Amino acid sequence: MTIVEMLEQSALLTILGMGVVFAFLWIMIVCINWVGKVVHKLGLDKDIRSPPAAQAGTPPQVTAAITAAVNEYRKEENQK
Repeated sequence: MTIVEMLEQSALLTILGMGVVFAFLWIMIVCINWVGKVVHKLGLDKDIRSPPAAQAGTPPQVTAAITAAVNEYRKEENQK
């Protein structure tokens, strides 16, 4: 087997290998898109758990306390 024949064979194997990988990736992307459309069409992509009523919103008193604490911390850090 000459060097030219070996180079031809290696080029053919390289192209064949790249083609197989490309085909596999293309099939995988098509399948993922198809499954995504099926899941969306069936409505399975919605979050079925709703947040509890207590965690739905932060009471204004808690927000005011956190804001006051952050402001106090910043004052102390600026004085150092």
